[in-house]
Amino acid sequence: MPNDHAHHAEAVTSIDTDELEVLIVDDQEAFRIAARTVVGAARGFSVSAEAATGEEGVALARARPGVVLMDINLPGIDGLEATRRIVAEWPMARVLLMSTYQVEDLPVDARACGARAYVHKEDLSPAILRQFAAGSYVGGF
Repeated sequence: MPNDHAHHAEAVTSIDTDELEVLIVDDQEAFRIAARTVVGAARGFSVSAEAATGEEGVALARARPGVVLMDINLPGIDGLEATRRIVAEWPMARVLLMSTYQVEDLPVDARACGARAYVHKEDLSPAILRQFAAGSYVGGF
């Protein structure tokens, strides 16, 4: 019996390490809290770090999170420039741009910054996060 318990503990540990890490980059603490709740509700995902500026986001993305949730409007370098820098260092980065813009009102260079998709902040959900991570969500682009 003790061996069965030890085996179960190992299984739980391996499941935890299989979680896809998410970096949240947003200057509004209230939205970071909301995004953290969405990530926590998505099975298989966990928040690895949070940043309030584009510069912090670029630095934290060097840890290679599975997904980067990137606000467009940030103090210092904006989310588009932060995304450009992240993708320049790590072309496989999966960056999901977020803002309160409607798709047609996105900055002209939003589609060219290297992000894989865009989601309106109000629409961010566990389902969209899972679809994005799987490569099947390309909203906004």
